[in-house]
Amino acid sequence: MAITQLSVFLENTAGTLYDAVTAITEAGVNIRALSVADTKDFGILRIIVSDTEKTKAALDKNLLVKETPVIAVRMNDKEGALRDVLHILRADNVNVEYVYAFTGITQGNAYVVLRVDDTDEAEKILAKNNIKSLGNEDIKDLLN
Repeated sequence: MAITQLSVFLENTAGTLYDAVTAITEAGVNIRALSVADTKDFGILRIIVSDTEKTKAALDKNLLVKETPVIAVRMNDKEGALRDVLHILRADNVNVEYVYAFTGITQGNAYVVLRVDDTDEAEKILAKNNIKSLGNEDIKDLLN
């Protein structure tokens, strides 16, 4: 079950990231995970949030916001856990386009967000290998 990632295209200037995060915070939305990729002129803020619709409504209407299905995987918090997940996907020729991690409050667990070329197929492969992926409802409740 894929989760929704928001990609927000931001001008690469001082305070722009702050303004976006402030708008999300003031809307009462919790940012569960984030990643920022940048170029000289712009950045891409990739976020997993507790409420996608509130976040989109809170952001400046001049910003480009895109929804993307991604997979969030729960792993054991130990060395090699990410490698094991990637090995399973590689064995079935699933391409991982990018990845970033986040944490929860449950000791012993770590989480990783994966953007892959075929979300449905990757989820089937992971499930077949007893690797739990999270859904949007899981993300909302993750840290509560």
